[in-house]
Amino acid sequence: MTEYIGVDLAWGLGTDRKPANETGLVAMRADGTITDAGWARGVDAVTAWIAEHLGPRSLIAVDASLVVTNPTGIREAERQVGQRYGRWKVAANPTNLASAASAGARLLERLTDLGVGYVSSTAAMRERTGPAAFECYPYTTLVGVEELGYDDERPRYKRLDLKVPAAEARARRAEAFDELVRRLRSTPLDPPLQLDSHPLTAELAELSGIHGPTHKHREDLLDGALCAWTAAFWERHGDGRVQILGGDAPHQHGPDAAGASPGNRRRGPSLPADPLDEAGRQPVVVAPARPSQRRPRG
Repeated sequence: MTEYIGVDLAWGLGTDRKPANETGLVAMRADGTITDAGWARGVDAVTAWIAEHLGPRSLIAVDASLVVTNPTGIREAERQVGQRYGRWKVAANPTNLASAASAGARLLERLTDLGVGYVSSTAAMRERTGPAAFECYPYTTLVGVEELGYDDERPRYKRLDLKVPAAEARARRAEAFDELVRRLRSTPLDPPLQLDSHPLTAELAELSGIHGPTHKHREDLLDGALCAWTAAFWERHGDGRVQILGGDAPHQHGPDAAGASPGNRRRGPSLPADPLDEAGRQPVVVAPARPSQRRPRG
């Protein structure tokens, strides 16, 4: 049975002239065994792949903006990524209703038609009675899980470092990718992630080259595996090791100096939050977190 599905959703939806970018997809059991992995192009193909792997309570982690309600600017969840993980050089791309990055919203519509719910709190995740989806961001997982050892900075396995010559930047990126895969394969993780349990993800352990499209192909699959593992990590540890960015309910400040209502005084004023969408869904990012990455309590 597939308990967890990871989706590294490509931003490019594709057109008649330009095909869609690849999306990395991984299905995983609770013991870390990867039951299927691969790539798909376009929202239709991604939806079909997910539909084939849905279990009664599958938890689907998507690296893409699923719920967007802000007309312009940046979502509060994205702002909080930078506020809490910026020391590790992690930030999120801004999304709004005027941006072209609508692949996540389109995927969520398709998943809703399949009977997949959307969860934006640990309580809702645990109480789900059917399959459910949420949004995550692999970088916050990598720096938020202390066991992986990225104590100072995120691994530079994605974009090239523009401060060094291109050839050197490609070599450094390949080295960072290989080191990340090494840590994922050798670090005792709870829950486990068994990259070697499927032929495609096992190939990630092979030394990387510097060819850009080949690297992106491998990166998409690795991020799909990280998303699936984030779903397992959230279910395993809940609020103890995961925080919900952008999940503060809208709050009317009271007359007290701290700006908190009587029932909310112990943790101080609530943070800004984006409005719910028409289906009552809150835009959030589910992010593993060290104690130092959490919001200080008042």
